[in-house]
Amino acid sequence: MREAANTSVLVIDDEEMVRDNIEEILIPRKNSAESESVDLAASILFDSPEKPLLTPRGSNIPNFTVHKAANGMEGLELVKKSIIDGKPYAVIFLDMRMPGWDGMETAEQIRKYDSKAEIIFVTAFSDRSIDDIIARAGQNVGYHCKPYAAEEITQLAIKASSDYNKLRNLEKLIEAISSISLDEMHLASLLRNILDQLATYVETDMALLGKLHGDYVYEKIFSIGSIEDKINLEELVARLKAAPPSTEEVIQLDDIVFARMDNYTIFAVLKKQEKLKTEKLYLLKLFVLNAAKAIQNAELREKIMQKEKLSAVGKAVSMMMHDLRAPIKNITVLTGMMRAEHVDSEWLDMIDECGEQASEIFEDFLDFIKETPVRKLPINVLSIIDEGIKLAEDRNRGRVLIHKNIDSNLVLAGDESKMKRTIMNLLNNAIDALIDNKVTNPRIDITAHKEASKDHMVITIQDNGGGVPQEIMKTLFDPFVTKHKNNGTGLGLAIVNQYVKAHGGEIKAENNNGALFTITLPAIAAA
Repeated sequence: MREAANTSVLVIDDEEMVRDNIEEILIPRKNSAESESVDLAASILFDSPEKPLLTPRGSNIPNFTVHKAANGMEGLELVKKSIIDGKPYAVIFLDMRMPGWDGMETAEQIRKYDSKAEIIFVTAFSDRSIDDIIARAGQNVGYHCKPYAAEEITQLAIKASSDYNKLRNLEKLIEAISSISLDEMHLASLLRNILDQLATYVETDMALLGKLHGDYVYEKIFSIGSIEDKINLEELVARLKAAPPSTEEVIQLDDIVFARMDNYTIFAVLKKQEKLKTEKLYLLKLFVLNAAKAIQNAELREKIMQKEKLSAVGKAVSMMMHDLRAPIKNITVLTGMMRAEHVDSEWLDMIDECGEQASEIFEDFLDFIKETPVRKLPINVLSIIDEGIKLAEDRNRGRVLIHKNIDSNLVLAGDESKMKRTIMNLLNNAIDALIDNKVTNPRIDITAHKEASKDHMVITIQDNGGGVPQEIMKTLFDPFVTKHKNNGTGLGLAIVNQYVKAHGGEIKAENNNGALFTITLPAIAAA
C-alpha cells in the first residue's frame, strides 16, 4: 500500500491574524447554514444565479493539516513533538521578525531536530540575502514577502509539500536498494535509474558510479552523460590517492563532487561551479552508502551461488570418482601384468602416465572444491614448467610455438602436481585462444626469474593473440567464467587462482599485445 503524502503544515508567526489567515487559505471551509444564506442573499441582491462567494477547493489541491505557534520557542516544541510522534511537518511558514527568537534563530533551532522540512519565510522585511538564509537555515528554504495573495500561499504550500514528498520518496528508494536481493545486472539497472533521478535533483546531467580498488585502480560501473570527456579520471584518482578522504565522506573539488563508501565512489560534475548544499550532499552520501551495500550484497549473492554450483559439481565428481577410481587404478595393474608377460612396448609407460594424469585431474579438482591445503616441498621451477608444457602438448600438437626463458636454479616450496597443472591450464587457455581466433604465427612466451634483492619470483605467460575480452576481465578468475571458447568449463582459471594463492602468491591478468598472466610466488634458495 502506498503511503499517503505528508501535507502537514506549521505556521509560526507572532500575529494571530496572519496565523489564522494562512490556516483559512490552506484548509477549506465547509458550507454552513450561514454561508448558504449569504450566498442566497447575494444572488437576490445582484440578480444573478445562485453562486457561492467562497469557491470550493479544486480536487488537485491537497488536504492540508495546519498547526500554529505564536513564537519561535512554541514552534520548536511543536517540531520536537512531531518528530517524536513520527509525524514531522512537511512545510513550515515562518515569520522573519518576531519578539524573542527571530525567524532566523528559530530556523536554526528547528534544524537541530528536523533538517528535512521545507521552511518558507513570509515577512514584510527582506533585509537578508537568500544566500545568508540558505547558509544558516539549509538549502530547503523559500522566501516570500508580505503582503501576499491567498493563491500565492496555496501555491507555495503545494510546491513545498510536493518537493518534500519527492525527496522523501527518493530517500526511501535509496535506503531500500541495500536490502533488495538482485543479481549484478539488474542491480546496475536499478542504480542507474536512481542515479539519474539524483543527478536531476543535484542539477547535473553528468555522473559516474565506479569502484575504487585498494591499489587506486578505478573500475567504471556505469555513467550518465559525457562525464569521462569532462574530467580526467587518472588525474582525479591521483589527487584522491595523495589526499584520500575518510570513508563515507562527501567532498567537492571545483565543479566535481565525489562521495566514497568503502570501495565505491560516485562522481558528479556540476553544470556551474557552485557549492553543493546540505540536502544535496546528504542524498548523494545516502546513495553512495546504500549503493555500496547493495553492490556488496550482489557480489556476496554471486559468490554464494558459485559456492552452491561448485558444491553440486563436487558431489557429482565425487560420485564419478567413486565409480572411476577402480578402473583408473586398474590401468597400472593391467600394464604391470603385461610387463610380467614380457610384453615390451613403449606404449606401456605412456598408458601408465595417462592413468596417473587422469587420477591427478580428479584429485586436483576435488581439492579445489574442498579447498584442501597444498603440500609444500622444494621443487624446481624449470622442471614444473617443462612438465606443464608437456601436459599441454596434447592440446597444442605443435601448432603454437612455445618459447621459454627460465632461470634454471629457481626453486619454490610447493605442490608439484598443482603447480604443473597451473602452468598447463594457462597454456591451454592461450593455445585455445590463439587457435580459435586463427592468429597468424601463434606464439607463447614463458619467463621465470627471481626479483633482484627480493625473496620472490615472477612467472609470466604471454601470447600474441587478441587479449582477454574487457567485459570478463574483472571476473576472469571467478568460477564458470568463459567466453568464445570451444573447450573448457570455466573452472580452469579459478583453479589456477586458488592454487597460486594457496602457495602464498598472486596472479594478475592484463592485455599487452596479447593476454599476459603474471604469477608472483615466494622463492627459496636453491639446494
